[in-house]
Amino acid sequence: MSSINGKTIWVTGASSGIGKSLVITLSSYSCNLIISSRRKDELMKVKELCESPENISILPLDLKNHEEMENLAQKAISFYGKVDILVNNAGISQRSLIKDTKLEVYEQLMDINYLGTVALSKAILPHFIANKYGHFVTVTSLMGKFGSPYRSGYCGAKHALHGFFDVMRMEHEKDGVKVTMVCPGFVQTNVAKNALTADGSPQKDDDVATQNGITPELAAKKMISAIEKDKFEVYVGGKEVKGVYLKRFFPKLLHKMVLKSQVR
Repeated sequence: MSSINGKTIWVTGASSGIGKSLVITLSSYSCNLIISSRRKDELMKVKELCESPENISILPLDLKNHEEMENLAQKAISFYGKVDILVNNAGISQRSLIKDTKLEVYEQLMDINYLGTVALSKAILPHFIANKYGHFVTVTSLMGKFGSPYRSGYCGAKHALHGFFDVMRMEHEKDGVKVTMVCPGFVQTNVAKNALTADGSPQKDDDVATQNGITPELAAKKMISAIEKDKFEVYVGGKEVKGVYLKRFFPKLLHKMVLKSQVR
């Protein structure tokens, strides 16, 4: 029997990509789901694809609105009386060179990817502490472990999440709070198309590496396995996962390999 059965799981960024596949996969478990994103109409479509739509509640959310997170957390708790697992999956990517990128783009990446996730997690933390149980599952990226050109702001925000949630795990382990960091590589989603460019507009174009990545369905299965095993970190992807270990033991070699590949 899966440890997920009987749990209430809140998934952000649930309207597309990895989040959508995660929700559809989790709907086959005996659990309650709360699904969030900015687009309520897309969340409705996802709900209709699930096995047990009666066990799914929709809660629209925009990570830019930090001041709304406490109210949203209370509303999420009200659906089923508790939240056991928060999957911080929502976010946006970037594709632009540092010299060309406006400061406002970096601010937007931090506001959404880092501060929005921190605000939501802090809002649900008192509930986890009161229940003596809670599990933060935060989707960062392999770019949270090492860098790559055209992704400076994205890498910065994802690295920041690792620093914050490593401390969250340390400070609140005594309260029954768990933290799993999920670091995807290339996954077949619209992340590249939606990525911010130098002036803040979306890139709109896909890239070959993303097109050739693993499926979001496989990424979702690996995430669920990591949650069930209470892993601290899991790296999800193809050969790009090796970059984590190269960064640790052979950083100069990784530097040369990344520059040679110049994946945009």
